Amino acid sequence: MNEFTLVGIMGIVILIILIFTRMPVAYVMGFVGFLGFSFLTNINAGLKLISRDIFSVFSSYGLTLIPLFVFMGYIAFYAGISSRLYDVAYKFLGRVSGGLAMATVGACTAFGAVCGSGTATAATMATIGLPEMKRYSYGSELATGSVAAGGGLGILMPPSVTMIVYGILTEQSIGELFIAGIIPAIMITLLFFIAIAAYCRIKPEQGPKGESFGLREMALSLMELWETLLVFVFVMGGFFLGFFTPTKAGAVGSCAILVIVLLQRKLSWKGFLDSIYNTLKTSCMVLMLIAGATIFGHFLALTRIPLDVGELVAGLRWPNWAIMAMIVVVYLIGGCFIDALALIMLTIPIFYPIALELGYDPIWFGIIIVLVGQMGIITPPVGINAYVVKGIAKDVPLEVVFKGILPFLVALIVGAGIIIAYPAIATWLPNMIR
Repeated sequence: MNEFTLVGIMGIVILIILIFTRMPVAYVMGFVGFLGFSFLTNINAGLKLISRDIFSVFSSYGLTLIPLFVFMGYIAFYAGISSRLYDVAYKFLGRVSGGLAMATVGACTAFGAVCGSGTATAATMATIGLPEMKRYSYGSELATGSVAAGGGLGILMPPSVTMIVYGILTEQSIGELFIAGIIPAIMITLLFFIAIAAYCRIKPEQGPKGESFGLREMALSLMELWETLLVFVFVMGGFFLGFFTPTKAGAVGSCAILVIVLLQRKLSWKGFLDSIYNTLKTSCMVLMLIAGATIFGHFLALTRIPLDVGELVAGLRWPNWAIMAMIVVVYLIGGCFIDALALIMLTIPIFYPIALELGYDPIWFGIIIVLVGQMGIITPPVGINAYVVKGIAKDVPLEVVFKGILPFLVALIVGAGIIIAYPAIATWLPNMIR
C-alpha cells in the first residue's frame, strides 16, 4: 500500500468519525478534503483548491436550477396548492381502509412534481395530513410512517434536486434523468398503496375508513389539480420537445407557478418572503454540500482510491447483478448514518466508474441511486424525514415513527429489485427522446 492510498484511507476514517460527532457533512467533507490534499501536496495548493472549488460551485450556471426548482416548490406550498392536492387524493381514496394514508402518499407524489425536495414534501404533507389522520382516529404508526415515506417521493418524482446533483456530478442529461424518474415514481407510489392496504389488513385499527364521496364530487375535485398539471406538463413537455434546457425549465416553471398564484391572489406577501427565505436556506445547504463533496472528491482522486476500488471490483469474478447488489447494500447501510444527498456525493466518484465498467446505463444507475437514497432518508438513525415528521408530531415518540416506516421500506426494497430486474422501467422514456 503506497503513501497516497494510506492517506486516503485515513481521510475516510476521519471523515466518518467527524460525521458521527454530528458536524455538518458539507463542512466535514471540505475540511478533510482540504487537509488531505494539503498533506499530499502543500498548504498553498490546498488553499487554492478550496477557493477554486467553492467559487466554481457557487458561480456555476448549471447549478442555478437548484434554487429555481426549490423556489417553485415553496411557492406551491405557501399558495396552498399542496393542501388542494391532498383534498383531491382524499376524495378518491378516503373511503377505503387506510385511504387517508394513501391520499397522503398520492399528494406527496403530486407535490413532488412541483417541489423536488423529499424533506420539503414531508414537512408540507405532515402539516396538512397528520391533523386530518388524527381527526379520523388513524394510528400514529401509519400516519407518521406514510408522511415520512411519502415525502421521500419528492426526490424521485421529477423535478428532483438529488437527480440534478447526480446529473451534474456525472455529466449526464438532467432532462433524461427527470423523464426516467416518472415511471419509477408512479410504481413506488402504487407499491406504497399496496403496503398500506396490507398493513391495514394486519392492523385495521391503524387505518379506519373515512368519508365516502359521490362521483360528481370526485370529478369536480379534479379541477383542483390544474395548476400542478399545467406546470408539470409545461416543464416536462419542454424537455420532450427540446424547447428549453433544464436550467431554463427551472426559470420557466418558477415564473409560471408564480404568475398563476398571483393571478389567483392565493399568495400573501409574507408567504412570498418566506418562500424566498426558505429557498435561500435550502439552496445554500445543497450548494455547500456540493462544494464540500467536490473538494473531498479531488482529494480522493489524488489518492487513486476510486480507481483502485474500481479495478478491484472489476476484477471480481462475480456476475454483474451481484456487484450491483453489493453497491445497493453499501448505500442501504450508508444511508442509515449519512444524509442521502451527502452519501450520493461521497460515493459517486467510487461507484459510478464501476457501473460504467460493468456496462450499466448511467441514467438507469442514477435512478437506482436516487431510489436507494430515498430509503436512506427514512432509515434510522439518521433518516431525516422521520425527524421532520417527529418535529411536527411532537406527541409521537420517534421509535413509533420509525416503526410506521417499516412497511414502506419493504416496498422500496421490492421496487429497487424490480427496477434492477427490469431496467426498461427507468430507461424506456429516455430512450424515446434520444
